[in-house]
Amino acid sequence: MSPEAYPTLRKKRFRFTQDDAAGYLFIFFAVAVYAVFTIYPLISAVITSFQKYKPFGSEWVAWKNYKDTLHNELFWKALKNTAVYTVVTIPLSLLIAFCIAILIVPFRKRTQSLFKSIYYIPAVASGVALSVVWLWIYNSSPAGLANQIIGLFGADSLNWLASSKTAMLSLIIMALLSGQGQNVIIYIAALLSIDNSYFEAAEIDGATFMQKVRFIVWPLCKPTTLFLLVTGIIGSFQVFMNSYMMTGGGPDNNTTMVGLLIFNNAFVYGKYGIACAQAVLLTIIIALLTAVQFKISGDDVEY
Repeated sequence: MSPEAYPTLRKKRFRFTQDDAAGYLFIFFAVAVYAVFTIYPLISAVITSFQKYKPFGSEWVAWKNYKDTLHNELFWKALKNTAVYTVVTIPLSLLIAFCIAILIVPFRKRTQSLFKSIYYIPAVASGVALSVVWLWIYNSSPAGLANQIIGLFGADSLNWLASSKTAMLSLIIMALLSGQGQNVIIYIAALLSIDNSYFEAAEIDGATFMQKVRFIVWPLCKPTTLFLLVTGIIGSFQVFMNSYMMTGGGPDNNTTMVGLLIFNNAFVYGKYGIACAQAVLLTIIIALLTAVQFKISGDDVEY
């Protein structure tokens, strides 16, 4: 049959309108900003990682910066500190946020909004302001809030941030108690999206609260948990402010994270080539961890 018999199959001629121009202009600025502030710095960092940086002409050193980094004990110690910090904080953060969200959901919307605002306040506050509050909490004198709490149990005051035994623990507690706002809000949104018919059917069958959580809530929240797990690990490996403001990486580099090590090499010691090589290695590690998470946890998750 002739094409005229199927008018709907005819190719329509594209006409460039003013609305199209506005749309392409909007996309152009978004792509331009992404290219300038993301792609260009990334490419520059990769190039600089193969150089010995000098203000007036850098020297090409090939893989030397990477070799020096891989043979640097401080880099591996910082990587170990970051891994320990991540392994402890991320699972506990997700568990705490999940439990808090379950407790908040039964309330009315106004009460939910109140609790969400309270838990999100630390995320709104600047990292510097938050660190000042926690420096007061961890004050080594008996007047410090942390020492007052342990004093109730008859324990002696501790120098929380200056002792190698408690410095990392202090940062972990800080992360657990002040970084739940975003996770709680996302979990609440996931819980509110669950159809009530599931719970009604479970009640008819005589399911307990924990059975509802185990067989209904948790499986339906798996995509949310995977998202928070991936973003949490990425953010944890990039942690900088807590270590920088609270301990400066001490004592004896026991709280030096990879992010802080990169910062010190770049802006304290002026070793931009080494810093860029470490940043590239950190990016590769995060990418591999993310891929492994999606492979292991994503197989049984339906989006």
